[in-house]
Amino acid sequence: MKTKTHIRELTVTAMLSAIGFVLMMVDFSLPMFIPFFVKMDISELPALLASFSLGPVYGAAVCLVKNILAAIFHGSTGGIGEVCNFLLGAAFTVTAGLIYKYHKSRKMAAIGALVGAVVMALISVPVNYFFTYPVYAQMFGGMDLILGAYQELNPNATSLLFCLVMFNLPFTFVKGLLDSVLCFLIYKPLSPILHGRR
Repeated sequence: MKTKTHIRELTVTAMLSAIGFVLMMVDFSLPMFIPFFVKMDISELPALLASFSLGPVYGAAVCLVKNILAAIFHGSTGGIGEVCNFLLGAAFTVTAGLIYKYHKSRKMAAIGALVGAVVMALISVPVNYFFTYPVYAQMFGGMDLILGAYQELNPNATSLLFCLVMFNLPFTFVKGLLDSVLCFLIYKPLSPILHGRR
């Protein structure tokens, strides 16, 4: 019985990872709010479903596998973008999953998703400041070019930290909220599949 359950969990994880990978490809820009190179997608949605239904470790696993697939088949940043996506997605889904794991109710799932979105948004600042954007600057023409894209939206965006706090942090939080809302809309209909119930 344990082996059968484990196989089902791995199967569901693989399925959700594949869906997450596809959703990463369906991204889009919101140039009126944030520079074109920062994309909106809902690829954390399958990882959040995994975290709530199977546990936070499985949520992190979905984030990892979908980013490995993205780096192999669609990568355009030398893997840096995928590493950043994994770190933020794992912070979001693991936080939400841990809160729900020890207090399983709809209310605590909502609180977990909200706290997870906040954690993801906060972590996005140091991850992008110390890791992602310095690498991007070396790869794509320098930090001045990056800051220039932000200055087109706000002339006061003269430092990377200002840009990340004023633009990326709220953008990442909204992204987490969007994933959370969609999760609550589809979780119940998908619950029999996620939990292996007939």
